[in-house]
Amino acid sequence: MSSARPLDLGELSRHPLPPIVEGDKNSRGKLLVIAGTREIAGAASICANSALRAGASKITIATVASVAPLLAVGVPECRVVALTETRDGGFAHSAVSKLAALADDYDAVVAGPGMTPTKVETSLAAALCATGRPLVLDAALLHGLAPAAEHARSADIAPILLPHSGEMASLIECSPDEVEADPLGCGHKAARHYDALVLVKGPESHIVTPGGDSWKYEGGGPGLGVSGSGDTLAGILGGLLARGAKPLDALLWSVWLHGEAGASLAKKIGPVGFFAREIAGEIPALLARTQASAP
Repeated sequence: MSSARPLDLGELSRHPLPPIVEGDKNSRGKLLVIAGTREIAGAASICANSALRAGASKITIATVASVAPLLAVGVPECRVVALTETRDGGFAHSAVSKLAALADDYDAVVAGPGMTPTKVETSLAAALCATGRPLVLDAALLHGLAPAAEHARSADIAPILLPHSGEMASLIECSPDEVEADPLGCGHKAARHYDALVLVKGPESHIVTPGGDSWKYEGGGPGLGVSGSGDTLAGILGGLLARGAKPLDALLWSVWLHGEAGASLAKKIGPVGFFAREIAGEIPALLARTQASAP
């Protein structure tokens, strides 16, 4: 098991993003965002807007029927698909097959932002792992992934998992305290068990591959510890995947961009007090500066 390498511009230069070329609205990929519940509709908006800021061409939000009209108006750049929901405001079982079929038309999928644990999470995670698309799993879908571990391991493309300590505890059946005491070790355990790329979120971010490679990002600052910040990260990652970035390259860049955007806002606004929805606005300039200076 290797020690974690620092995630900086030098490291990112070894993981380049796809070049930006002239083209129409289909030229930088299509992303499907599966997100939101009746009570947490905003997560879908934050995630989709972040993907657009990362350069994806077209975004579709698949969400529960009760909030779909609000998102269609609130995020007018995106197509919004309404799915059947339960009385609790989450996706119904009948939505699972429809979501898996919908994923076939997209270059990448982000699933989980704003979703809360339900009886559907395991079957949805399993169905999405079988689509053969680059896949990001977050939030409730991480809590439901353990019974579907074999589906993650058999995926054509290793899924990307974005757990905080509580979600990691569900993934590897330990306590959140154990995760916080050894985030890198827990990340390695999850990466091996699910054959997945894993980001262990926290004051320091650890990225781990199934083969044992790892990186650590220590920047960003306390302002990133705000509701919706993880939805922003998931959206940035999804946008880079839709553009054609390799999964590991996209994950490394998204962690760095998310952190550097937080540091930039801290200078403009203050160390805390900015909104998660403001983070993505920093991404285009960060991408332009770093890619312009790349060798």
